[in-house]
Amino acid sequence: MSQPESTAHDVLPEWVDSSLIKGMLRGIERESLRMQSNGFLSQEPHPHALGSALTHPHITTDYSEALMEFITPPKESITEALNYLTDIHAFVHRHLKNDEKLWPMSMPCMLDSKDENIPLAQYGSSNIGLFKTLYRHGLGVRYGRRMQTISGVHYNLSFPDHFFIALQEQETDEELRALSLQDYRSHRYMGLIRNFIRLTPLVIFLVGASPAVCQCFMTGRDHHLFPLVRGTLYTPYSTALRMGRFGYQNSAQKQLGIHYNNLQDYLEGLQKAVKTPYKQFTRLGLDDANGQPIQINDHVLQIENEYYSLVRPKQVPQEGETPSQALQNRGIGYVELRAVDVNPYSAIGINEDTAGFLEVVALYCLLQDSPALLDAEQEIIDQNQAEVVNRGRAYNAAIMENGQRYMIEDWCNLHLQRMQPLAQLLDQAYETNLYNNAMQAMQIRVDEVDATLSALIVGDIRSHSSMWQFGQHLAHQHSNLYESHRLSKETLKYFNELSQKSLQQQQQLEQDNTISFTEYLAQYR
Repeated sequence: MSQPESTAHDVLPEWVDSSLIKGMLRGIERESLRMQSNGFLSQEPHPHALGSALTHPHITTDYSEALMEFITPPKESITEALNYLTDIHAFVHRHLKNDEKLWPMSMPCMLDSKDENIPLAQYGSSNIGLFKTLYRHGLGVRYGRRMQTISGVHYNLSFPDHFFIALQEQETDEELRALSLQDYRSHRYMGLIRNFIRLTPLVIFLVGASPAVCQCFMTGRDHHLFPLVRGTLYTPYSTALRMGRFGYQNSAQKQLGIHYNNLQDYLEGLQKAVKTPYKQFTRLGLDDANGQPIQINDHVLQIENEYYSLVRPKQVPQEGETPSQALQNRGIGYVELRAVDVNPYSAIGINEDTAGFLEVVALYCLLQDSPALLDAEQEIIDQNQAEVVNRGRAYNAAIMENGQRYMIEDWCNLHLQRMQPLAQLLDQAYETNLYNNAMQAMQIRVDEVDATLSALIVGDIRSHSSMWQFGQHLAHQHSNLYESHRLSKETLKYFNELSQKSLQQQQQLEQDNTISFTEYLAQYR
């Protein structure tokens, strides 16, 4: 068994100083199911007072009408982003009816035996609204609706252009020095993405928080899970079942061959998937017996967003652009880190420790060499990920890297030590101790596996006699925090005006329909 060597001094080039990374922006997307007072999934429509889920920039829905998504704008500090997210939660809580609460975990609350009782998100009668609902219907037909009730946190992060300019000036490769800023920035972001994929097992081990599921989630599925307590299943050393084969998986996508070695290849792979029929989905048919559409098309992906990935290159689309077109036209603007479970102990699903850690990891991934990620290495990464998902807390859990086998604690220690100078750099840039504190919190989880979120959750589920009881307990605690959180008059006015404006925008879209949805869909197909 090899002992990895730390080379922390190689990680941070001498010429990089804290002024270069000032100007980073981060935004957070948090998903959460609305839950009835009896613990079952809400059957109520999206609260009208929260505005239109189609057009509201910060409060929307994901797969289900009951699956809320809260989105912060890009913020200049972690504290600002978390405060904004807290304001959204407090505002939403004020408008939940019938004692509904927000379910605090990634794996869903109580689901009954019928998939159709997981209501699809509704976006009104505009063609784009009906299209979004049909896309969700197609996901349900393809993969089942249960899988779509899983919640996560997406962490969006960008680095300032002056940092990329400074990086490019240090390049010795003439081809890289000759690139436009847009192309060079995309080149470096793709390197970050490849390295983040390599380090996903580290992220899952340290912030994975879905070690168990309600038994109802597994209805009709074969599984290898064991009873934890009545009505709750788990594996003894699991960390994040959301990231394993019971989470977001798509066997069709495994065959896509989408690579992250350069932006153009990535975009071409994505476009091919959107345009390539897939036999299994063709067999499902495009329409039901009554001629009603059941999926957008029979392709590997109905639309680009269907591609599940641990991390995504992103660019803000302009009106009429698809995500791919935005990337093609303006390059990568930021990265979306998606391998993050909801932290049930936080009322907003994420805390400073996780946010600080993710930013250190992202900077580490950006600064490291990032060779091409080929199929053979990807296969090993997939095995590492499965190992951490299913048995990451086992005494003999191991990671394969560069042909060597490492005990998971040794492997995590190596990377945390190498990241330490970057935490110090970020603390200097932001005049804070947040990043160092975050790394200390993660080090504690490596040193003592019982301090990981997944271990704490298993213990608390056991002491509350079920995942549902534990979730109810946390949901009640969180709702008290939302109620005690003071929203200023200005903040209340701002969110109320956004809600009204979004309803007006939806109404305008519905009035602007010039063709029927049947024609609209036919044109798309």
